[in-house]
Amino acid sequence: MPEAVCPARQRHAGTPVRAPGRRLASLRAVEALRLILLYIHLIGFALLLGGAITQFLSGKLRINQAMLWGSIIQVLSGAGLAAPLRGGGDAEPDPSKLLVKGVIGVLILVMVFFSRKRADINRGHFTGIIALTLVNAAVAVFWR
Repeated sequence: MPEAVCPARQRHAGTPVRAPGRRLASLRAVEALRLILLYIHLIGFALLLGGAITQFLSGKLRINQAMLWGSIIQVLSGAGLAAPLRGGGDAEPDPSKLLVKGVIGVLILVMVFFSRKRADINRGHFTGIIALTLVNAAVAVFWR
């Protein structure tokens, strides 16, 4: 008499089974990548806000290199953080939150990039850059 075969084993007989250790290592690598991107994202935030506040306190409202590179780093690392790295489900950030943060980040980059060569920048424009930077950080922290 033939030996009884478990239906689950029979269904997946031809597919290779992944070892649990491999999946765990893969998850650790993805989490490490996410943390590195988050670290880079925070450095971009520090450059952008620090550069803007430095210029604001100096009284000469200009776009400095820290602001330019900070805004570029923010957008690029933010795009990397928005990638679905966590495997779906509850671990993924809300798509509407990502859209809002992305729009604000691109808006900041545009405001910084196209006024970087001007000798003086309108006070309202400069204050807008600072305000949008702070709003973007607030969205990241408070929107769950």
